[in-house]
Amino acid sequence: MTKEEILTKVKEIVAEQLDVDQEKVTMNANIKDDLEADSLDVFEIMNELEDDLDIKLEADENVQTIEDVVNYVKKELDAK
Repeated sequence: MTKEEILTKVKEIVAEQLDVDQEKVTMNANIKDDLEADSLDVFEIMNELEDDLDIKLEADENVQTIEDVVNYVKKELDAK
């Protein structure tokens, strides 16, 4: 799966989970500051990505931006 494909999936999940427009979900967007997510939101986003992509993610991984999420998911998919 390419980073672009992962970004598309992350955008869908984050936009739905946080009720924001997908256009706001950019690689540079800070999940908590820019998208106003709390810790529970991040946990739920990670769970949704796990279910959709059949991988194991740690919600407490140091992810702050959408790019961090994409890179983390890519690393886990590549290790699978």
